[in-house]
Amino acid sequence: MIDHVYISVTDIKKSLAFYTEALQPIGWSFFGNYDSALGPAGVPDLYGIVDDVYHSGKGGGSSIWLRQRKPGETGLYIGIACATHELVDAAYAAAIHAGGNDEGKPADRTYFAPGYYAANVSDFDGNRIEFVHKAWHPKRHS
Repeated sequence: MIDHVYISVTDIKKSLAFYTEALQPIGWSFFGNYDSALGPAGVPDLYGIVDDVYHSGKGGGSSIWLRQRKPGETGLYIGIACATHELVDAAYAAAIHAGGNDEGKPADRTYFAPGYYAANVSDFDGNRIEFVHKAWHPKRHS
């Protein structure tokens, strides 16, 4: 399951209005902002739009987080849900073994939320993947 996607945009206000309105008919809504001052260096300000499952807090839904694009920035950032911490660790190790670049070793990321465990890698083109286990998600078989 795709947990979240970061989209780098040139105009946060305009893009937030666009995505909020465009996704409203299918149950998505504005969720809130994440202030970069709450986390470690390199985590940007984020502006969230979430599906109805995510918003309800009753399951593992999906989210889109807008971030200010930096000059010359390209690429994708995608979060992939893992059922356990061990699967986060295994996916991270496999990605590194396959030639990926370390963007953050497996660890608790409590600056996002308690029970948030993740690891980050990038591919040869700078596209980034976050393998994430959120304690509040329902158990899955994968």
